[in-house]
Amino acid sequence: MAALSPASNQASLGVLANPDSVVSSPVPQLSIPINRNFQIINEAEEALLIDFPVDNYVRIRVRGEGAPELLLELQGNERSQKFLSQLKRAQQQVPHKVAAPVRPQRGLKAANPPIPTSAVTPNQNHSTLAKQAATGKQDPPNSLASDFGFEDKFNSLKVEEKKNQQNRIVAPREPPPVPPLPPRKASQAPSNPVPPVPTPKDRSSSIQSKDSSFITPARQEYRSPVDRLDRSPSWSNSPTTNTLRFSSQAGQREYLIKHHLAKKEKEYVDIHNFKFFTGTWNVNGQSPEGSLKPWLCCDPEAPDVYALGFQELDLSKEAFFYLDSSKEQLWVEAVERSLHPKARYKRVQVIRLVGMMLVVFVNKVHKSYIKEVAAEHVGTGIMGKMGNKGGVAVRFVFHNTSFCFVNSHLAAHVEDFERRNQDYKDICARMTFHLLDYPPLSIVKHDVVIWLGDLNYRLSSIDAAEVKRLISQNELKALQTYDQLNVQRQTKRVFTDFMEGEINFIPTYKYDTKTDRWDSSGKCRVPAWCDRILWRGGNVKQLDYRSHMELQTSDHKPVSSLFSVGVKVVNEQRYKKVFEDIVRKLDRMENDCLPSLTLSQTDFTFENVKFRQLQKERFVITNDGQVLCSFAFIPKLNDSQYCKSWLRAEPSDGFLEPNETLEICLEVYVSKDSVTLLNSGQDTIEDILVLHLDRGKDFFITISGNYLPSCFGTSLDTLCRMKKPIREIPITKLIDLEKSKVSFLVVDGAGNEDKPLKIPKEVWLLVNHLYTKSCQQEDLFLTPGLQEELQSIFDCLDTSIPDSIPGCNHSVAEALLIFLEALPEPVVCYELYQRSLECSHDSRLCKQLISKLPRAHRNVFRYLMAFLRELLKHSHKNNLTASLIASLFASLLIRPPPNVVGRQSQPDRQKAINFILGFLMAGDEE
Repeated sequence: MAALSPASNQASLGVLANPDSVVSSPVPQLSIPINRNFQIINEAEEALLIDFPVDNYVRIRVRGEGAPELLLELQGNERSQKFLSQLKRAQQQVPHKVAAPVRPQRGLKAANPPIPTSAVTPNQNHSTLAKQAATGKQDPPNSLASDFGFEDKFNSLKVEEKKNQQNRIVAPREPPPVPPLPPRKASQAPSNPVPPVPTPKDRSSSIQSKDSSFITPARQEYRSPVDRLDRSPSWSNSPTTNTLRFSSQAGQREYLIKHHLAKKEKEYVDIHNFKFFTGTWNVNGQSPEGSLKPWLCCDPEAPDVYALGFQELDLSKEAFFYLDSSKEQLWVEAVERSLHPKARYKRVQVIRLVGMMLVVFVNKVHKSYIKEVAAEHVGTGIMGKMGNKGGVAVRFVFHNTSFCFVNSHLAAHVEDFERRNQDYKDICARMTFHLLDYPPLSIVKHDVVIWLGDLNYRLSSIDAAEVKRLISQNELKALQTYDQLNVQRQTKRVFTDFMEGEINFIPTYKYDTKTDRWDSSGKCRVPAWCDRILWRGGNVKQLDYRSHMELQTSDHKPVSSLFSVGVKVVNEQRYKKVFEDIVRKLDRMENDCLPSLTLSQTDFTFENVKFRQLQKERFVITNDGQVLCSFAFIPKLNDSQYCKSWLRAEPSDGFLEPNETLEICLEVYVSKDSVTLLNSGQDTIEDILVLHLDRGKDFFITISGNYLPSCFGTSLDTLCRMKKPIREIPITKLIDLEKSKVSFLVVDGAGNEDKPLKIPKEVWLLVNHLYTKSCQQEDLFLTPGLQEELQSIFDCLDTSIPDSIPGCNHSVAEALLIFLEALPEPVVCYELYQRSLECSHDSRLCKQLISKLPRAHRNVFRYLMAFLRELLKHSHKNNLTASLIASLFASLLIRPPPNVVGRQSQPDRQKAINFILGFLMAGDEE
């Protein structure tokens, strides 16, 4: 609960918070003065590819004096908008004062010379709202409109003024698909936070109730796949900027104690074995038929934990676009009815993404020992965002052991094993759990990981008849030599740290539905072990690995695995003794010594940085002191983040024991959120990182490099005035092109040569390729491209005017979508966004609105509509429908302005779809 409380001389924000609302240390009640130090920041979110809502909530971060940072979630209704407006007015009434010079902290020395003021200007690549909060400068008449997206009227001049606004407001960073990294020793947050001393709190409060833990289809704690964790405002966010861990000596000391407790864990825990039942089933869009007990109750003893994954739960278009699915509840209820009768179970968590669902149950006698529950998802469909393929995951701590269960559905088709490998790496790189007291946790930062699902790996280089012959002779081991997953694991391309039990059951795919007969359709699929269960971690023993032929609902057979897992259980007496020893040791260390650190390198250069191409540099830090030291990258003065949006340091904070070393990786990645500023020369590959040593000195790390401009992230008007590839144009002329509002040609000659192109040549090249070669391509715009091919396409368009575009049809299609998504101003300009929604019911008004677009935008829109109508003429071949295309392109062509608070509502989203649908259903004369 939050309320604005006016006082005689100063307003304040009163917050009655539950523990989950506070980012760091929970407090029962807060009163935050609204003064120069008060900040309110909207949790930015990326523009969605298929931008269907899963909730209509607004998340804001509040910072102020004498209070921990808060993450508040408000309903996206009129009442919340009014409250936010009142809050902003109160903030505007705070008198502006010139900030006094910052006094150096006592005892701190700069490791390098002072940073020139010009190198750390606060205006470089920060959101407008963050800058206003930091400087206190706002335009009173327009501040509410700019902050919350309220526009009184349309002004044609604002269309040009708002170029590149999408990129000036930094949205959540979309990390590149890279393979998972092993946990780093010093930076990894303890996965098993220990209870406080002397008496641990009742752990029953840490598990959610049945109703609250179940994620309903309308609001599922997961978000659209492109929305990479809305609690992470920027890729460059440091955990130190989101918590109070380092903001007070008491918080620092508490975290140090937890760090030491984690290292001494073996001294106060005992290993107890518990049984975990895991299962996976691709149900092919069917509803449950009869009991699931042949699958879930096949063991004589009741398991302690169930983790069950489903794929293709719902194949309807409604589920594909993240709307409600009645089958989710049907299958959850069917599972609950079929759990082992010798125990009573509590539902821990449910998460669904389109057809993938993961549900976890725990024996009620253990429910008080389940804590820190979190669920996340990753979509790996087209552009890595649509949720027809991908993964869902649930993590929690059981006693003192952390678990992560991943349910995935990877790319289909026999020949596409590379896409499956790519999906796996993408899930590993992007699946991140955010907990209030710890840095983000990846999949591998858990004690035990169990990965299950329809992994879709097939049998290669063998025909169906030979496979069936070997199966009939029970030559399963010989058959497994053709298994793609086994081959990819042996060559260490996927699941390198995972183990899989011996497969003694026949392939689980593909059967005629409702039977045990192999596929008899025209495609006659080769039988394969698509459905698998793998694991990693210590103290894990697989007791059984089997399929369940009795269940005939689907064209897949369910698979299950029973594990005995050694779980770390805290001995309270020994824990208390270790805790007290650590406290006494810290007392002595703090009195005796100051921390010290050395860096192997402080200057880094990144050459030829490109759009969506990851570059890495590494350096080593060493604790050369006598005490444990705590380090963190911290924001520079007046900055909200410790680095620019295209840069990240991993890990960004941590601890080092005396003589311990740690490798820090610097990653440069230009996404759509930073590409426009770099293209236009408003930003450069230059930054200075401040590495802060608690109770020690600061270290300054210099980042420099050169960026190669890209047509991706460049405005349509600018591209129409370029008749050469963008890499052939000097940066000074690129800057002039972006600033110029008249026809400025980068060519020699006169006459017709001086006329801008009707549409950008890059749009024509992409669409023409698809028009001439891909109209009958099956699942066009539904199947993702390959990362290597996408980079080749980017380079090709940036450096040449090619006769043909490299890569498969799916890669070219995805490149077109990425181009549209990266535009700083969408095809339907931000200024006309609201009007486009209002006229979506009337085709005549829609046509009039398009005629008001700037020339380049108008031509691109009409060109795309003509191409999409042509695609629909081949729908019997490419499997596309008008509603699917409208849903896909509406979120790219008609995007809400970036300063709009909260997500686009479902009614507005449907209006945008209807707007596009009207043009798709019109005749060719359009």
